[in-house]
Formats: sequence, structure tokens, C-alpha cells
Amino acid sequence: MTELSGKTALVTGALKGIGRGVAEVLAAAGARIAVHGRAGDAEVHEFLEHLEALGAPQAKYFHADLRDPAQIEEMMEGVRLWGGADIIVNNAGMQATAPMAEMKRETWDQVIAVNLSAAFDTMRLGLPVMAERGYGRVINIASVHGLVASKEKAPYVSSKFGIVGLTKVGALEYARAGTKESGGVTVNAICPGWVETALIEPQIQARAARHGGDRAAGIADMLAEKQPTLRTSDPEEIGHLVLWLCSRHAHNITGAAIPVDGGWSAQ
Repeated sequence: MTELSGKTALVTGALKGIGRGVAEVLAAAGARIAVHGRAGDAEVHEFLEHLEALGAPQAKYFHADLRDPAQIEEMMEGVRLWGGADIIVNNAGMQATAPMAEMKRETWDQVIAVNLSAAFDTMRLGLPVMAERGYGRVINIASVHGLVASKEKAPYVSSKFGIVGLTKVGALEYARAGTKESGGVTVNAICPGWVETALIEPQIQARAARHGGDRAAGIADMLAEKQPTLRTSDPEEIGHLVLWLCSRHAHNITGAAIPVDGGWSAQ
């Protein structure tokens, strides 16, 4: 597959989970990959080689603490000098759970900074370059919690509702950039429900233990509370949706918040 040949994609939080799945799919489609995330040098080097083996002409690591706007600006300048991002996937995020009355203000600030403000910064710096080229894709990895709320997750839910709103504003402001032939500039959000990553593995194991170690039964038990299909998604499935949104044929899909939640938000 070379449908993204000549394109450069920046994926934040690319070393694990959904971000890793997205980066792998885009690499296999021929995109150059600007990798952002937190890991040691050896792990980063191994992942860059992995992406190039999958089909990325080049893969390069860019560091930034997403709580710091100055570091985000430095990262975006580095990506610009590397050729500029045709595709930005704002995936990096953090979670914290506690009742609202017990949630520390410092925690609120950090979650909002990483999950929402960082996406604002990559968009304000990246979208003008996309508009000049006539093609660009911003895909914000939101959450089903950008569509429906949940208790004890005030900063997370607020950040995800916020990124859905930010997505819509970006879509409207750049709706007329580019043409059908060039692909235009679109801004969309993906709202996953349960995705099978290392982050939820302890919860799966705890539920499986209730069912004699049956992992499938544990997953079904966990998902029964929210996700009607009783099936998790895999990170690469989110990656393939990102890939489709990057295609020229998706030029009129913008401002959307697409649930991948097994019917969770349909209830």
C-alpha cells in the first residue's frame, strides 16, 4: 500500500496503545512518520526501525512534554523543518479518576493540558501549513467520554467533550481550504469505547479471575456495563479508520465525532 506516499504524519503518544496502532497502519500505507511519545532511547530506536520495516520511507522521533506549550512549539517547528505534517493525529492522553470533590486542581490542569490544550497547539500551528498545501488531515482521538459522561472522571470527560468541540471549530475554519482534487483540509474526532491495550489489561485480568481465568468471559463481563456488542476494538482498527479519513475520498467528512464504541453512545 502506498496511498499515503509523499505524506508526513505526526502521531502523538505513538509508542503505545492506540497511537502505536495508528502509526503502524500509516507507515504501512507509505507515510513518513513523525513519532512523539515517552520512552527510553532503545525503545524509540526499535520502534522507528519497526515503522520503516512496515513501509514508512522515514520515521523520526520528536520529543515534547505536552504540558508545556513552548515544548510543543519546538516540536512543531522540528516537524516543519523535517517537511511539515500533512496529517496530525492527536492521540496522547492521560486519565485520572476521583470524585469531583476529591480531584486535585493540579490533576485537572495536567489532564486538560495533555488531552485538550496540546491538540489546540498542534492544530493552530499545523493547520495553516495544511491550508497552504491544499491537503491536510487532523484526527483527534477523543473518546466515547467526549459524547457521554461518566462519574469520577471530571477532567477526562471535560477534556474529551472539549476536543470534540475544538474539532468542530477547526473543521469550520478550514472547510474551504483546498479542493476536491487536492483532498481539502478536514478535522475529525474518533471516539473509541473499550480498546484492547495494555492500559486496560489489569481490568481484564481481574474480571477474568471471576470467571475461572476465562479471558473472553472477563471481557464480556466488563463490557456488559457499557458496550452492547461485548467486543473490544483493537488499536489497528482505529488506525484503519484514521487511514480512511486521510484518503482524498473523505474530503467532505469534516467536523465529525465518529464513535467506535460498540453501541455505547447509542443507548
